[in-house]
Amino acid sequence: QVQLVESGGGLVQAGGSLRLACAASERNARRYIMGWFRQAPGREREFVAAINWSGGSTYYIDSVKGRFTISRDNAKNTIYLQMNSLKPEDTADYYCAASAKYSGDYYSSRLYEYWGQGTQVTVSS
Repeated sequence: QVQLVESGGGLVQAGGSLRLACAASERNARRYIMGWFRQAPGREREFVAAINWSGGSTYYIDSVKGRFTISRDNAKNTIYLQMNSLKPEDTADYYCAASAKYSGDYYSSRLYEYWGQGTQVTVSS
């Protein structure tokens, strides 16, 4: 059972930056597909970004392209989400997710077996 622990959330003004981190409890996680999802109050959870095991392929929802960057450090079993030019509509709880599957729909929450507890991001206008 892989445990995922997010950190780095907080309150930031519009236009600011935050860097989220997600640490996995097992070394095997370096082979996992990893992703970030978010859920705003009253809304469904949505895909934000994902990265394959090597870091060679990344995927983003259109609304964050050019502003957010997902990356991973397999030596530390950790992935990151660098968020720049933050907007009030980015306000949400952000969740880290992991999948042991070799392939699949990176954009779908159904791909991911393991989830973190979430970290809150609030962007003030």
